Amino acid sequence: MSNNPKTKTSSNTQKDPDDWVSGDEPMTGAQRSYLKTLSEQAHQADVYAEDLTKAEASKRIDELKQSLDLK
Repeated sequence: MSNNPKTKTSSNTQKDPDDWVSGDEPMTGAQRSYLKTLSEQAHQADVYAEDLTKAEASKRIDELKQSLDLK
């Protein structure tokens, strides 16, 4: 068995946003744009806020994608 981290089956994209090292940083531009688009599509403008952290934005994006039945 190898100790090579590249051979592990888990993915950083599956890590809980609450556990992110940079989760408290402001959301990225890509997150801002995607969250705004999804909130408009879901007619839930109150879900979008300019001052969200990366972790908060990720959770809201996941919730909106689920409500819109997106994968």
